[in-house]
Amino acid sequence: MTELKILGIDEAGKGPVCGPLVICGYMIDEKNLEKLQKEGAKDSKMLTDEKRRKLKPVLEKMARDIALLSVSAKEIDSLRSISNLNKIEIERMQQIINLLSPDKAIIDAIEANTSKFHKKIESGLKIDCELITENFADKNYPVVGAASIIAKVHRDSAIEKLHEKFGYFGTGYCSDERTINFLKNWIKKNKEFPDFVRKSWITIAEIKAEKEQKKMGEYLGYKSKI
Repeated sequence: MTELKILGIDEAGKGPVCGPLVICGYMIDEKNLEKLQKEGAKDSKMLTDEKRRKLKPVLEKMARDIALLSVSAKEIDSLRSISNLNKIEIERMQQIINLLSPDKAIIDAIEANTSKFHKKIESGLKIDCELITENFADKNYPVVGAASIIAKVHRDSAIEKLHEKFGYFGTGYCSDERTINFLKNWIKKNKEFPDFVRKSWITIAEIKAEKEQKKMGEYLGYKSKI
């Protein structure tokens, strides 16, 4: 009897204003699912950075196949002019399933309406496979947890390389004060943001508007003294 191939798909970096979006497809033979669970594969957010990095090579060794797709900030900005981020993710999830040809694919759904999300994924598949789409699948299925871990470690490594090149800017998330301060200081000294910044994010529009308001305030303050 042929061993079933089980694929888990998850992403890291959907919301940040800096850095890439990383989508991982992690495929394993069904007979190894229990071993995968024993190794501690789970939602990457439930693990420390150290634990994720230690687990990554273990998970890679256990995998039948892995697909990693990284979408740069520049590419996201370009695609968002004709699409939206959910559609961009869905297309790449479809690509991973079509590429790896699993018997079963389990996806951490990126939309609250999982039945509609399921139909969207299904519409672009060129193969026949059982498809499961659930919110919080990374917590409930170790194979999706494994995809979550590998995607997260890959994105974190990309962010570290950017830190080395451009200086430390925190996590890249809009909620990170270090990131926002970095962006504000950058635009004070430069005309444009670097390519690793998602310029289509509302956060960037707000920072630019704040800069213009300050410039206008300085100008009016100077004129009032004449």
